[in-house]
Amino acid sequence: MSKIEKAKGFKHSKPGLWLSIGTSAFGAISVVKDVRKAREESDTLKLVNALVGAAALITGTALLVRELRQLASDDVLLG
Repeated sequence: MSKIEKAKGFKHSKPGLWLSIGTSAFGAISVVKDVRKAREESDTLKLVNALVGAAALITGTALLVRELRQLASDDVLLG
């Protein structure tokens, strides 16, 4: 197996999914900062942009958690 194939497989492994969830957590910090700044400036457009970004992060994290649960349910050693 080549290094590229291993890297593609890592994305759908348990450690890869946990890493992606952790990355989303750091993205959430940025969204919180953006929301605070937009509220301080009373800038509605920036606030909407930050909230859409938050929705994208929440949806992406939910998809990752679902995939993680599917991996856990497919684990032969657990059943």
